[in-house]
Amino acid sequence: MSRSFFVHLRCSKCNRVYDPRQVQTTCTSCNRTLLAEYDLAAVQREFSPGSLKNRGSALWRYRELLPVFDESHFVSLGEGWTPVLHAKAIGDTLGLPELYIKDESFNPTGSFKARGLCLAISKAKELGITEAAMPSAGNAGGALAAYAAKAGLKAHVFIPKDTPIVNIKEVSYYGADLCLVDGVISDAAKKMNEMNVGNMWFDMSTMKEPYRLEGKKTLGFELAEQFDWKLPDVIIYPTGGGTGLIGMWKAFREMEELGWIGKERPKMVVVQTAGCAPIVRAFEEHKTASEFWNNAATIASGLRVPKAFADELILSALYESYGTAVSVSDSDLLSDMKLVAANEGILLCPEGAATVSAARLLLKKGFLSPDERIVLFNTGSGYKYVEILKNI
Repeated sequence: MSRSFFVHLRCSKCNRVYDPRQVQTTCTSCNRTLLAEYDLAAVQREFSPGSLKNRGSALWRYRELLPVFDESHFVSLGEGWTPVLHAKAIGDTLGLPELYIKDESFNPTGSFKARGLCLAISKAKELGITEAAMPSAGNAGGALAAYAAKAGLKAHVFIPKDTPIVNIKEVSYYGADLCLVDGVISDAAKKMNEMNVGNMWFDMSTMKEPYRLEGKKTLGFELAEQFDWKLPDVIIYPTGGGTGLIGMWKAFREMEELGWIGKERPKMVVVQTAGCAPIVRAFEEHKTASEFWNNAATIASGLRVPKAFADELILSALYESYGTAVSVSDSDLLSDMKLVAANEGILLCPEGAATVSAARLLLKKGFLSPDERIVLFNTGSGYKYVEILKNI
């Protein structure tokens, strides 16, 4: 039976080390994100890409590099191994013949959030946590509720009132406690913290616990495996909290240390919208952290994040990869939702459509080259955005 080679948690800023068998949130010294680390030398001796040949398609195929020790605590709904689709028609239109879409809408609950919450809930179960809470812009709340239901945990989800109705309804259907809040996700977080006083809810907010990141890093493992262990040249990623981008960057480092890939890295690209672009502004100003974006407004609810908790890690990945950050308009991403649906048969979520708009913009700016292999991330299903669909 295979096992996890998880050895400890380390603070991403001050390097303080924490016991992996104790409940942890952020660093007690500097309040920054904790990162799971593995005995990669031991992994290299006992596990190789060839070991994956006869494994199932759920993300637990990479279990040696995931932080749950006992397989009896795995909580799975079949997440992971989403397709990488060659977007030939759109690529030909744009002049990018090697354009691909990693379509995360195939995950349980219809979005990439299933990856992170699968790991967070599995580890919570192993650690004996019985109640968890989070603020959500939509899809994460549904994923938390679903995986908590599967695991027998109680979930508390705080969501802005104007979140897409499907996101709101699914939280209740999965049996979680739902609280609707005026404002944006930062206001939902404030309400959650107020109501958690005197309670014992474990905070599963983005990057404020260590294990959602480990689920999202499987995006990087899958990309490498699906492209025969050669990474794409560019990854264009719609970024709210940025867990997936940070997770992939972590996965690339781990795979290089294991000898599965070389030193080459994709250029990482953050996409936000003009109505909420804190990472773009910070990148353009050459800063290492972002500032709170006041009056955040966009139809792409997953991108309506005024300040990412792990903004320093997002920006670090951009600088290290010689990547960039761009914002697009709501009108452009709506047009690209229709364009991709009509030409590729894929109903992108608004956040995913923003990556198509970004690719067009970056090609005009000369950042992208027609000979590059480019992967766009569709982070969820367009079917969850009925309010938008009925108006376009």
